[in-house]
Amino acid sequence: MGTVSGAGARLLKLFEGHRLTPTQRRIAHCMVRRADDAPFLSSVELAELAGVSQPSVTRFAVALGFDGYPALRRHLREARPLPSADGTPDAGPGTADGDGGRNAYQQAVQAEIDNLRRLAAQLADPAPVAEAGRLLAASRPLPVLGLRAAAAQARGFAYFAAKVHPDVRLLDEGGSMLDDRLDAAVRAGASTLLCFALPRHPREAVAALERARAAGLRIVTVADSAFAPVVRPGDLLLPAAVGTALSFDTACAPMMLGRVLLEAMCDELPDAQARLEEFDTRAAERGLFAE
Repeated sequence: MGTVSGAGARLLKLFEGHRLTPTQRRIAHCMVRRADDAPFLSSVELAELAGVSQPSVTRFAVALGFDGYPALRRHLREARPLPSADGTPDAGPGTADGDGGRNAYQQAVQAEIDNLRRLAAQLADPAPVAEAGRLLAASRPLPVLGLRAAAAQARGFAYFAAKVHPDVRLLDEGGSMLDDRLDAAVRAGASTLLCFALPRHPREAVAALERARAAGLRIVTVADSAFAPVVRPGDLLLPAAVGTALSFDTACAPMMLGRVLLEAMCDELPDAQARLEEFDTRAAERGLFAE
């Protein structure tokens, strides 16, 4: 992609703050690429250009808050800038120059940098993370839940946590087995469950957390916002925004927050350093890693 035009920047502004599905984001990206033509495209033409179905275009318009695609197209036509005195369209305040000439990929990276900056500001108060670290360290075993999009975050946390925590149990698959593993963790003495919750939030995750609360577990949740459907009063919520500028969410801030939680948990485990050194010694003996 080249730099985003003034019309493209205005479209990006329209899409901001809306939770779009991957198909809807594909439509949005197509409109940005064809920003000058977008106000004049029929729903069928836009569907063909984006490689989606015509009903998907209609659902996209509704997701943006319009009654349908004709209302969206009318809005785009009415929002077009008036020509300037020399007869050329007024670029308006949202030009590519205003974005430093960044293309769409660069803007997506910049959005993630902004998410990390917000996370850094949030961590100016370390008390919530410190409390989470104490809860995670004290839970034996420690169940770590993450389904679908959040499975990678849960798996990454569990991989490293197992090096310092004596009993980490990864819950990254739904179905009846999830209930069985959760019940087993409760029977074994778990006191806290760590949940990574990212859009789009699976109903199975919501149900599993309700089951965990009913069993008396304290819930520590890394979620994309305080309004995530998995969050309930009484949970220890640690928010970390996801990036939405690409077809699929990016989760740099949730991943970073997971590593911060690992550090906080290590601070509460008196034998964490000894366990790490023991692992390094055994890894060297086994020739586990290429040096």
